[in-house]
Amino acid sequence: MRLPQDIGANDLIKALSKLGYQITRQTGSHIRLTTINKGQHHISIPNHNPVKIGTLSSILSDVAEHFDTNKEEIIRILFKS
Repeated sequence: MRLPQDIGANDLIKALSKLGYQITRQTGSHIRLTTINKGQHHISIPNHNPVKIGTLSSILSDVAEHFDTNKEEIIRILFKS
C-alpha cells in the first residue's frame, strides 16, 4: 500500500488515534502526540496541509519502530478504506 500523497495534519492525527495517540501539546506549528500503548511514545507532527511525503514517511517509520512492526503494516492500519 502506498503512502497517501495529500494528507493534512488533522487527518493524520485522526488516523494515528487508531493506535492510541492523543494530542498532548502544541508549540507553534508542531503538534505533539503521545500514546501509552506498548509503552509511552511521543511524536511531533507539523500542522501543515498537506504534510510533506518525506516527513510523513519518517513519522510512520518512527511509529512502526515503536510498535515493533513494519511501515507497510502501519499504513494498512491507518489508511485502509
